[in-house]
Amino acid sequence: MPLVSRPRAAVAALLVAAATGAVVLYGANPAGRTAQDPPAVGQDGKDVEWVPTAEALIETMLDMAELGPDDVLMDLGSGDGRLVIEAARRGARAIGVEYDAELVSLSRERAADAGMSGQVTFLQADLFQIDLTEATVITLFLLPDLNLRLRPTLLDLAPGTRIVSNTWDMGDWTADETTQLDPCPGFCTALLWIVPARIAGIWTTEDGEDTFRFDQQFQVATGTLRRQNGNPLTLDDVALTGDVLTFRAGGALYRGVADGDTITGTATTGGRQAAWTVTRAGR
Repeated sequence: MPLVSRPRAAVAALLVAAATGAVVLYGANPAGRTAQDPPAVGQDGKDVEWVPTAEALIETMLDMAELGPDDVLMDLGSGDGRLVIEAARRGARAIGVEYDAELVSLSRERAADAGMSGQVTFLQADLFQIDLTEATVITLFLLPDLNLRLRPTLLDLAPGTRIVSNTWDMGDWTADETTQLDPCPGFCTALLWIVPARIAGIWTTEDGEDTFRFDQQFQVATGTLRRQNGNPLTLDDVALTGDVLTFRAGGALYRGVADGDTITGTATTGGRQAAWTVTRAGR
């Protein structure tokens, strides 16, 4: 379906697709369509049109998220339910969020046909109004401006939550991983983000001898270490993945898990490991 043949509004709509292959996020239902009718490519919605996503990309997105039986996946704009059903086949508890009531009905029918009704839930809801906090994996296919609108909510999710988007990025929040299908069937790029813990601020050890300062731009962190009566040392090899922080300073390798205003872990020097805990003293 050539994009140049469509009016600007329709072109923008065409570019919004749910990760399951549906784009009807806020859509009005086309007249005469029943739940039993398959969705038609390009069917009208309130703000967007329905466009299918390649099955291969669905597999890629779930692979990138390392989806497993302990996960709760929420697919925002779940359309006809195909990604949700595939996630359930992998053992995850899978939830589809879809505005179009008839697509929700169709999704439930497809889940029943696949024998997966007990493993999936389909909610008729506005994705901007739904509570996402139980999710460990979020999948979506939204236009960039909608991604940016959703981004603050995603960043407030638990550190380590994986977010996978079809095609569109999150502005200056750079993806942790990007994969493109080859050959490309159209809309063939998957982007993964891992929600980072918020570590920016001043942190001190219990004895007050070491003070760490971390600066942070999403998952990219830098920092310094100041010991009593010493000059600040720049932290090297700082890496923040979810709630896990690692870096090197003063000849030691530090590894800790951030939990609110506490980071707990170890400091290893010359093969000798010692407990290491810091508490945030200020931001």
